[in-house]
Amino acid sequence: MAEINSGALARTAPLYDRVKRVIPPLEWAVFADDVDAILELKRKRNAVVLAHNYQTPEIFHGVADIVGDSLLLAREATKVDADIIVLAGVHFMAETAKLLNPKKTVLIPDLAAGCSLADSITAQDVRLMRERHPGVPIVAYVNTSTAVKAESDICCTSGNALKVVESLGVEHVIMLPDEYLAQNIATQTRVKITAWKGHCEVHERFTPDDIRQLRENHPGITVLAHPECPPEVVAEADFAGSTAAMSSYVARERPPRVVLLTECSMSDNVATLHPDVEFIRPCNLCPHMKRITLKNIRHALETDRHRVTIDPAIAERARRTVERMLAL
Repeated sequence: MAEINSGALARTAPLYDRVKRVIPPLEWAVFADDVDAILELKRKRNAVVLAHNYQTPEIFHGVADIVGDSLLLAREATKVDADIIVLAGVHFMAETAKLLNPKKTVLIPDLAAGCSLADSITAQDVRLMRERHPGVPIVAYVNTSTAVKAESDICCTSGNALKVVESLGVEHVIMLPDEYLAQNIATQTRVKITAWKGHCEVHERFTPDDIRQLRENHPGITVLAHPECPPEVVAEADFAGSTAAMSSYVARERPPRVVLLTECSMSDNVATLHPDVEFIRPCNLCPHMKRITLKNIRHALETDRHRVTIDPAIAERARRTVERMLAL
């Protein structure tokens, strides 16, 4: 085993250079064997790994081929030329990849990697919303099940929600399931937005007092918030945007000291790219994202577990809502 680990460490050394600021050498020694095995499995099986910004650095920088927020992953999934897609993220993301690549094998390393937002609403709930608001278009956040997408008119992500809402050319829309995202978008448009009361268990825990304490303890800090945070948190922040928008802000503005009010691994992944920026990390952990590990990514590639399957009748309707979003 020691000899194998030594070889893996040598072969993965260039990858470790990317993450050495956030992963200690002893931790990488534990990761290296799985990283090395995953890279070889990808080559042998013509596979790619798509990883969300909330994945840990050893996944995000070590084995992922495509990384980004939900919008970028949805767009890039349509361009994938591999036979197998491993989605290092939560279940709705794997379903979206399968919707856009129905003939490819899509694997999610852990079926229990769910989402509090996706769990907050059902297809039946959407049908009831249509009954109560006849004729009002329904915008479904990508953080929803395929069944919910199938009952909706168009999808959105936190990065394009405003664009999607205003593209419909109507005075009133229903936006679900994230209440806070809907409320934050409502402040930027004249379109009336009716919201569902779903919340992200990561972002709903941030408070304005958190920001005030950060400013007191770290003078000059720049506060970036995700739009799934409560509106009063977004109002206190210096900037609010999707994970991609936050990353771009740091790259563009180079704030000397910054905090990202979002999932923990986001700061680690952005920090590896900007050694000149000091990152303060009072983040919240997503237990669902953290169910994805190097070991179960490796196991997925070795055994084809777990394959994502979608009822064809539901898939056809859901695919239209995602493709309509991507067409904008």
